[in-house]
Amino acid sequence: MAGFFPIYFKQYWAASLSSQQSTYQLGLANSVASLIIVLIAPVAGSIADQAGYRKRFLLFFTYLGLMMCAALYLVAYNNWQLAIMLYIVATIGFSGGVCFSDSLLLAVAEKNRLDIVSAFGYALGYLGGGLLFALCVWLARSPEVFGLTDTNEAVRLSFVLVAAWWALFSIPVFVFVRESPALSGGLRGVKVVTAGLAQLLQTFRNIRQYRVVFTFLIAYWLYIDGVDTIVRMAVDYGLALKLDSSDLILALLMTQFIGFPAAIAFGRLGEWIGPKAGIQVALAVYILVVFWAYQMETAREFYVLAVLIGLVQGGIQSLSRSLYARLIPQEQTAEFFGFYNMLGKFAAVLGPVLVGWMAIVTDSHRHAMLSIVILFVAGWVILRRVKLGTLDS
Repeated sequence: MAGFFPIYFKQYWAASLSSQQSTYQLGLANSVASLIIVLIAPVAGSIADQAGYRKRFLLFFTYLGLMMCAALYLVAYNNWQLAIMLYIVATIGFSGGVCFSDSLLLAVAEKNRLDIVSAFGYALGYLGGGLLFALCVWLARSPEVFGLTDTNEAVRLSFVLVAAWWALFSIPVFVFVRESPALSGGLRGVKVVTAGLAQLLQTFRNIRQYRVVFTFLIAYWLYIDGVDTIVRMAVDYGLALKLDSSDLILALLMTQFIGFPAAIAFGRLGEWIGPKAGIQVALAVYILVVFWAYQMETAREFYVLAVLIGLVQGGIQSLSRSLYARLIPQEQTAEFFGFYNMLGKFAAVLGPVLVGWMAIVTDSHRHAMLSIVILFVAGWVILRRVKLGTLDS
């Protein structure tokens, strides 16, 4: 999603479009996928809590995502419409799966270990993703070593490898992780759906009881918009600045492997100074990242950008998840993480479209990137208002 797809989309599937048009289409695709998740995540989360179906929903979204990812192998040259359609559905599968994966955090970690367990989850994700990404880069740079005809075939094959890796490493969750009991006490079918919708409506009515949750979600909505937009649009931005695609790929590899120890370090930092303060440290670095990206000219500067993002990306994700897990009722984790991912993805509706629209209106990718900084600043200001006992650290 962050590496090969933007490059291959711009240079192969959307070769007939201008740079600004392909940026706009990529941003719009991310926004459409995110909007769909916004609409279904809280409802699906409520139903999953009522029926005890968190793992079943996780299985559904996981395999929806990986099948669409594998299908990208079949997309022909200049068929950007089909590539975008598969990308949208694959992103829905990925994002929907994340919602239910997150909801299992309280099933596998005690509250005093949430920061470090969440951090190890993200750290191992960066390590695993980095290893597979490195293999795919090797395939793309030396296709003849693997008996492939050219780089195009190697890149297309990488989408199949991602799908296979995704399926393989999902198995331990489905086999070994136990989820919390159903809230509905054995209801099934339509009754479960009805109970889930009723619970969702009740939560909306009682949202004032969860004021600290609401405040955090608004802050999260703003700053994670900036984080996700940078993840999804960084390579496209580098291409727009005429940087070589091989430099962009190597920089992304650096981000993956730096993210492994950095996420663990942020987990320890969260235990030391508190998750809220740790998030604020990461936000300060992201503000620096945006200004650095605005003035960036060379591949060397893009490598510095990759290092800075690698140091904080896993940290802000893992500490946000663990802080939120402290704030919500344990018996409604899927529903509340549905809200969490709903706002996270609703943010991603606005961010990529903002960047794509600004690129067209101002005819400047730099001004488009600079517009992201206001999201980090606003998120920082609202996060300061999150107060709950020792959490306000």
